[in-house]
Amino acid sequence: KPLANSFKSGKVSHAYLFIGPRGCGKTSVARILAHEINDFKYELEDDYIDIIEIDGASNRGIDNIRELREKVMIAPTTGKYKVYIIDEVHMLSISAFNALLKTLEEPPAHAIFILATTEKHKILPTILSRCQVYDFTRITVADTIHHLQYVAKEEGITVGEEALNVVAQ
Repeated sequence: KPLANSFKSGKVSHAYLFIGPRGCGKTSVARILAHEINDFKYELEDDYIDIIEIDGASNRGIDNIRELREKVMIAPTTGKYKVYIIDEVHMLSISAFNALLKTLEEPPAHAIFILATTEKHKILPTILSRCQVYDFTRITVADTIHHLQYVAKEEGITVGEEALNVVAQ
């Protein structure tokens, strides 16, 4: 809710950090957030030039972040913001983290960073201090069953409790 409330009030941060276990939706929420920030319609197969996804595991070196620092200065083309999603950000090298820190300290007004990680302890405290941090958790089986019951009811489908439990797990 804090993230939704910030949008309702019109306040957008320049950096977000999503932390949580694998498969809990960090990258999916980052993509949705990137679209919402720019008022882009969200479709899984869309490809907006102002939303840039970077895999931190594959682009972990100082040269990769230096290139990002150069490109971040270029204004967005179709949206209000250029949104950089860096997945697996904990995989960046120390020198790359330091270069990223420089950008997070003095970001251009048109740039927003959404960082995602499974390992908070590997993120430099100076990076953490410049981000709005959101901890993600997996949804419980009970909550999943409850939601599936709601969907089934809305769709007019009768589903047994045992089947819902199997699907939820």
